[in-house]
Formats: sequence, C-alpha cells, structure tokens
Amino acid sequence: MARSVRLVPALLAPVLTLTACGGGVHGTPGGSGVRDPYFPKAGNGGYDVSHYGLRLAYDPDAHRLTGTATLTARATQDLSAFNLDLLGMEVEKVTVGGETARWNRAGQELTVRPHGDIDRDDTFRVTVRYSGAPETVTDPDGSREGWLRTSDGVLALGEPTGSMTWFPGNHHPSDKAAYDLTVSVPRGLRAVSNGELRSETTARSRTTFVWRTGEPMASYLATLAIGRFDISRSRAGGGLPVYTAVDPVEAAASRPVLERIPEVLRWAERRFGPYPFSSTGAIVDRAADLGYALETQNRPVFPGAPGMTLLVHELAHQWYGDSVSPKSWRDMWLNEGFATYAEWLWEEDHGGRSARETFDALYSGDYFATEEAGEAVWAFPPAEPPSAARISEPPVYWRGAMVLEKVRQAVGDEAFWRILKGWAAEYRHGNADTADFTAYVEEQAPGVDFEAVWEDWLYGEGKPERA
Repeated sequence: MARSVRLVPALLAPVLTLTACGGGVHGTPGGSGVRDPYFPKAGNGGYDVSHYGLRLAYDPDAHRLTGTATLTARATQDLSAFNLDLLGMEVEKVTVGGETARWNRAGQELTVRPHGDIDRDDTFRVTVRYSGAPETVTDPDGSREGWLRTSDGVLALGEPTGSMTWFPGNHHPSDKAAYDLTVSVPRGLRAVSNGELRSETTARSRTTFVWRTGEPMASYLATLAIGRFDISRSRAGGGLPVYTAVDPVEAAASRPVLERIPEVLRWAERRFGPYPFSSTGAIVDRAADLGYALETQNRPVFPGAPGMTLLVHELAHQWYGDSVSPKSWRDMWLNEGFATYAEWLWEEDHGGRSARETFDALYSGDYFATEEAGEAVWAFPPAEPPSAARISEPPVYWRGAMVLEKVRQAVGDEAFWRILKGWAAEYRHGNADTADFTAYVEEQAPGVDFEAVWEDWLYGEGKPERA
C-alpha cells in the first residue's frame, strides 16, 4: 500500500455499476492468496480493500453469528472473478455492484464471479450475507485464535489468520482498510471493538454498538469483545480519547496499570514520534479465557491484569506493527523486535538497566533463569524464521531487539533516536519489510558500515562471535 493513505471511508467514493463485456471476457481471476512465505493462501490478488462495513448480530447462548459484510475495493487488474477469505460460516448471498453474483466455496476461499468484468482501477462494492457458528482455529504454533468463547461472551482475535472466521475479507497484513462495525448483542452485554464508539442504543432485548476505525488497519488487528465489562473513559495528552473495557473479575488488579496509559503514551511519543491513531485504550478479559496479549489496533487485548512491561510492549506496537505493518509474515521481527526494544528503553528511562546492559546480559546468557531459555535466542535468524510455527519464537523478539541495539551502537544515540522516529513516520499507516528497514537505516546513516550487523545479527545463523 502506498505510504500516502486517504483516510476518508471509501463508502463515500463513487462505486461502479457492472456491465457485461460485449467483446468477450477480458478480465482474469484474481489470485487465491498473495503467496505469503508462511501463509500462502492468506489474502487474495487482484484488488485492494479500502473499507469494511460489517453488520453483525450475535447470540451467545446459541453460539450463532449473523453478518452482512460490505467491502469497498479497487481492482488492481481486470477481474473476471476474485476471492475472499472466509473460514466456516454459511454464505447466503453475494452481490457485486448491487447485482447478484455467482460464488463457490473451497476451504477458506470464497470465489466470487460478478455479473460483468471489473476493469482495472475501478472501485467496486461486494456484499456478503452469511451466518453460522464461528470457529476457533489453532495456529501452527499451537495458540488459539479466531472466535474464542469466554466465560460470558466471546473474544475475536486474528493474528495471523483468525479474522477470516468471523468476516470475509482480504486477510493479509499487506491490505489495510478503514472499518465501520455495527454489532447487536443481548441486553446486558457490551460489544467492544477498535476505534471509537459512535453510538450505543438499546431496544427491547438487544443493544447495538457502532464502532468506527478511520485509520487503515490490517484485518489481523481487528477485534470484537462481547461480554460484561467495566468501562472507563478518560483523556490522554492532547485530548486523545482513552477507552478501557475490563472484565469485572480483573478490574481491581488492572486499574493501577491501566491508569498509566497516558504516561506511557507521553513517553512513547518522545521516543517514537506522534501517536498514530485517533484513540487508545485496552481490553482486559479473564486470564483463564485467553492465553496471550495482542496488539489489536487502538485497544490492545490482555489476558488478565497486565504488568507495566506488557503494557509498554503492546502500546509500542501501535507504532511498530499496527501503523507500520509487515508486508508479509516473514517480517514479524519488525513488530516484535521493536516492541521488545521498547521494553528495554522504558526500563532504561525509568531507573533500570540500560538497553546495552540488557543486550549484554542476553549475549552472556545471564538474562534468563535457565541455560535452555538463553540458548533459544540463537535458534535462527530473526529475519528468517524456519516455518510458520516459529514466527513468534524468542529470536523474533529478543534477537530482533538485539539488532536494534546493534544499530544504536553503530550510529550513536542522536542518529538512533532519529531513525526510530523517522521509520515510524516514513511508513505511517503503511507496510514495510526487512529490506525497507535496512535500506532506510543505511540512508539515515551514510558512511556507517552495517554489513556485519545485517550478516551476523539479522540474517546470520547461530550466536555471533562478538557482541
């Protein structure tokens, strides 16, 4: 996606009316997947989504979701057909440009054949009506995602591919879009999502919540939490809205940390530059219902009351991972290495050990309590995880952060702070990969030799000979 992003919801743009081609078919089907190195069927070729309009109704007792998804997209080629990612659920009807379209299913692929071809660069609108029992899926690394049932509702999480269990879309981080989500739930429950709450209305036995995310968002960062929550609304610096939703069981333990969100954001803006979104906050569900935290955009999700280190990590992701998103899942270290290094910087700036001291402890093997944990850092290069099952393992986090410390050592503090802020600004609301990062660093520090940093720390096998 281009770095200059139009933030006006695409539903305001003119949408084509499809016509059949008099001279025969000139379009070709869009690809069923973008050939991600770890998830080759994720995403789809031939179009770029600019807006998702989702209208959902969920009944927790029956575990039934009813949805209508309207996607506004631009064709990147002449299209005779295109695919959406949707796992499970029953598709009832598909329209393109307001006309009924033919479709078929094969695994996670929903292939749509519009009434007429779509010309390259045309904007079109596809609507899918669907229903069913959303699935929980298991990642290659064994973690659960998708539609996770909780003690009093549900929590939808999508990294890396779980979002396709609850709405159809182009589910790859390289295609980001704005979102409008309307969701109806039984009265007494709340529905919390990304962005800003635009309205909340109750009629008879149901309450409807309307959420809007105006800035581009990768679909894996979309979330929906349904249940009973204690809601807190406040303001951070510059009037930034802070909206937190906490399961009542976790409320007392969470409060002291969540109250420090404005403080963390002030610190992060000094280090990383302006906060990239129009609101912030957190969702805290019961620890027993969720096995991990996730940097869902605007509003990270936590399994029970978070500690300060975890809060810093997930808020740092709003810059690195959410605003600057990976081009492919191979580039995960650009998410996790940066967020881990943010933890080190927070400690350095708040009376703890410096980032260099943390780096040295990791290199010497003194950082972790066990030798086995220390050795895990060197299992593979952070820029080249060996499989999809290993994109969230220690080298991606810890050795990824060590790469940043090596850059800092090479360029000095003044240039390094400029690189941290500049990287977040250069690719704000866009996508980047490892080659983009190394090129950017080299551009910002002309005359510095980074060959050993890239070869030994970013791409090298095993533990480098020298720290």
